Amino acid sequence: MRRGRGGQGAARRIRIRRRLLLVGWVVLAGVMVVRSAEVQIVERTAWARDAEGQHRTTRAVPAPRGRILDRNGGELAVSHWRATVGVAPNEIRDRAAVEASLVGELGVRAQTAERVSDPTREWNVVPGRYSMTQVAGLRGISGIHIEGELKRLYPREALAWGLLGVVQDGIGAGGIEQAMDTVLAGRAGRDLVARDNRGRQIPGQVVTVEPPQPGRDIILTIDQDLQAIAEEMLAAALDSTGARGGDIVVTDPMTGEVLALASIDDGSAGALSAVNTTFEPGSTIKPFIALGLLRNGLASLSDSVDTEGGRWEVNGRVITDIQRGGWMTLRDVIRQSSNVGIAKFAGRLSVGQQYTALRDFGFGTPTGVPLPAEAAGVLRRPEQWSIQSPQSLAIGYELSVTSLQMAMALGAIANGGLLMEPRLIREIRDADGSPLRFGQPRMIRRVAPESVTRSLTPVLVDVVESGTATRARMASFQMAGKTATTRATGADGRYEEGAYYASFGAIFPADDPQLLFFVRLDRPDGEYYGGATAAPVTLATLETLLSARQSPIDRRALALAQRETFAPPSATPVVRFAVATDPGEPQPWVPGPNPGEAGAPEAAGTLPGAALAMSVPDLEGASLRVALRRLHKMGLRVRLEGSGRVTETVPAEGMPVVAGDTIVVVGRGR
Repeated sequence: MRRGRGGQGAARRIRIRRRLLLVGWVVLAGVMVVRSAEVQIVERTAWARDAEGQHRTTRAVPAPRGRILDRNGGELAVSHWRATVGVAPNEIRDRAAVEASLVGELGVRAQTAERVSDPTREWNVVPGRYSMTQVAGLRGISGIHIEGELKRLYPREALAWGLLGVVQDGIGAGGIEQAMDTVLAGRAGRDLVARDNRGRQIPGQVVTVEPPQPGRDIILTIDQDLQAIAEEMLAAALDSTGARGGDIVVTDPMTGEVLALASIDDGSAGALSAVNTTFEPGSTIKPFIALGLLRNGLASLSDSVDTEGGRWEVNGRVITDIQRGGWMTLRDVIRQSSNVGIAKFAGRLSVGQQYTALRDFGFGTPTGVPLPAEAAGVLRRPEQWSIQSPQSLAIGYELSVTSLQMAMALGAIANGGLLMEPRLIREIRDADGSPLRFGQPRMIRRVAPESVTRSLTPVLVDVVESGTATRARMASFQMAGKTATTRATGADGRYEEGAYYASFGAIFPADDPQLLFFVRLDRPDGEYYGGATAAPVTLATLETLLSARQSPIDRRALALAQRETFAPPSATPVVRFAVATDPGEPQPWVPGPNPGEAGAPEAAGTLPGAALAMSVPDLEGASLRVALRRLHKMGLRVRLEGSGRVTETVPAEGMPVVAGDTIVVVGRGR
C-alpha cells in the first residue's frame, strides 16, 4: 500500500512539472508573438529607418569660400574646385567609348585609360586632379564617377600672407580669413550616400539633398601692386640694415583706407606686427605734443626754450640731445627732434591736457581694424603717472603703440585734424556679384582745428628738407615727416643694450596729401637712426610707386604739387636707399629738373612713369625677389608663378615692353 501511494505522488509531481513547463512554453510563445507583432506592426517604421540608415548616410558638402580681392578686382584668395575621377568597370556598357572619353576630356594616355577600365578590377581611380571644365564632358557616362573637393589658393603666393591669413580644415586662421570667416565661409550642403554591407561608400550612388551656398566675396582697400612694392622694399631694407623685422603701413589719410600693410618678423612674412606688436614710439610722438600746445594756446611755433646745451636734469633724471643746442623755437625743436626742448615745452601742459593730447589721437585704444588680435597699446591714466612721466611721454616713452595706430594718428595731421577709422573692407558682394554692403569712411573724432594742423605741416616739411629726415627728401615734390629712434625691450621687458627701433612717418605730397607712410625697423645693425634707415625705405617705396603706370596716386593732382623751383641743397646730402644691385640693373626713377627748366627731359605737366620703350631683362637663374625688384624698378607689373629661381618670363628676354606692362615670372625649385 505504501509503495502504491508513493508511486502515485511521484506521478502527480511529474504531471505538475509537465503542466508548468507547458504553461511556460505557452507564455513564452505568447510573448514572442506579441513582441513580433510589435516589431513588425507598431515599430515597423522605426526599424525600417534604422535598417536604411545602415546602408545610407548623409555627409556635409563644403561650400566654396568667397574670394578676397584687392581694390582693383585682382584675386588675392580664391577657392578652386578640383575633381577626382573614378571608374567602375562592371558598370561600363561601352569600354571603347569610355576610354576615348578619358583620353579626349582629361588628356590621359591611352594606356592609362585602358588600365583604369580593366574589367578584372572592381574600382579604379584616374591619376590626377581635374577642373570642373575638364570633367564636364564625362558626366552621365555609365561607369564614370566624379567627386570634387575645394582647395583654397592664393594666386600671388606669399603676397600679403599675414594680412590674408590661411584656411585650416575649412576654417579661417589669421588675417582676413579669420576675421571675416562667417562671411567668406558660406553654408555647407548635404549629400545622401549609399553604403554596402561593410559600411563602405558605393561609388556613384550619391544624391544631393541640399546644395551648398557659396560664400561672399570681400573687396579690400589694399592695392596689390603697392602691397608687393612695400613688401619688396621692406625685405630689401632688412637685408641692407640687418634688422630683425619691421612694418610698412600705407594709407589714404583722407579716407582712412589701408592701401598696403606689410610686416616681417624675424624673417617671417606671415606675421602682422604692424597690428599686434607694440613699441615705444619715441620722437614720432613730438608732433602730437606740439599740437596739444597749439590747440590749447599754450605756445606758438616761434616760442623758444633753452635746451641747455643738450643736457637737462629734471625730477631726478637727465634728458639729453644728440646735438648741443641753445635757445630753440618750437619749430626747431620738432625739426631737430630735441628731447630737452619738447620736454620743457610739455611742462606748459597740465597732466590732463597732456593725457588728452595723446588719447584723442587714439593712443591706448584699438583702432577697430577688422583683423584678429589687434593690440591696443598702453597709455596709462594720469593718476598712474610718476613725477617723471610728463617728460617721458613728451619724448615718446612710457607709452606703447602699434605701427597702424601711428599711421592713423599721423593721418589726422595730414587731413586737417580728423582721426579716421582704418578702412580695410571696401565692399562685400554676394556670390552672384551683386554688392551687399559698402565700407564707408568713418571719422572717429576731430582731434584739432584744421588751422592748427595746417600750421604744423611746414614744420614737418622742414624735418625732411633740412632736419633729421633728409634721406627721404625728393627733388620734385615736398614730403612732410617725422623720424624716431627708441630703445628696444627684450622678452623680460627690460631695455636691451644696443637695441633700437627706427621709424619714420611721412605725408606725401605735403601740401595736398594723398598717401601716408609709416615705416618701423626692429633692431637695425650699425647705423640705427630712423632718419638713416627707415626714411630711405619710404623714399624707395615712393620712387618705385611713381615709376609704375598704375598706382593709387592721382597723377593730375600730383602734377600740381610739383615744386615750382629747386629748393637749395640741404646740409646733409640726399642718400639713396642702399640695396645690393646687379651690374647693369635698371635704377629707380630719380626726380630731375622741373618742367620748363634747362635740361628738363619731360614736357610740362608730365610725370615720371611715362611710357618709354625698353626690353625684358635676362632674369634666368635669379631669385624671385631679385626679379621682382628689378622689374618693379623698371615700372613693370609682375605676376609670379612657382617658386625658387627664375626659369622663364612671359614675354621672353629681350622682348619690347613699356612701363605698366605685366610680366609673368615663372620659378622652379627652391
